[in-house]
Amino acid sequence: MTFRFVRLFCLLLMLACALPQAVRAAEGVVEITDPRIEAAEEGYRLKASYAFDLSHGLEDALQYGVPVSFTTEITFTRPRWYWFDEKAVTARRTYRLYYDVLTRQYHVKIVGSVQQTFESLDDALFFIRRPTRWVVAARGVLKVGETYNVTLSMGMDRDYLPKPIQVNALNNRDWTLASQKRTFQYRAE
Repeated sequence: MTFRFVRLFCLLLMLACALPQAVRAAEGVVEITDPRIEAAEEGYRLKASYAFDLSHGLEDALQYGVPVSFTTEITFTRPRWYWFDEKAVTARRTYRLYYDVLTRQYHVKIVGSVQQTFESLDDALFFIRRPTRWVVAARGVLKVGETYNVTLSMGMDRDYLPKPIQVNALNNRDWTLASQKRTFQYRAE
């Protein structure tokens, strides 16, 4: 009797641990892993990676030529005891992913910057999930020695969708892909 109870308990524990991951994948959640700020000569760079999967609805839309955009937003705030927190830096970067039906290639464009071509969707998504270090603030913008709260979020940006699809995207869970805001502290160097 006790052995059956222990086995049942272990089975339920394993299911309970696996359930949040399955729900996260079904809900379209982006996980931000290992975010860091690095000081460089040209400024402060963000190093982070993202874990997410596209829903079947998003993959189908890509195959029919609908571009999908992903936006990363970062904010540096400095806490103040006497007033609201001071927003020192706010930056956004958008990656636009689309499929060219004629050439059968995927294109990823960093809005306002470069574009790259990929043979497979996995390669294109790898480029978005593991972006290059992005300069989020110039040197001298952050006060050296001060501690800043850094808030980072990433997700699919519905504003870049064609207008008829934007209406559908509001009511469809397949078109929802976003992260929780991730906050960490950084001491400016």
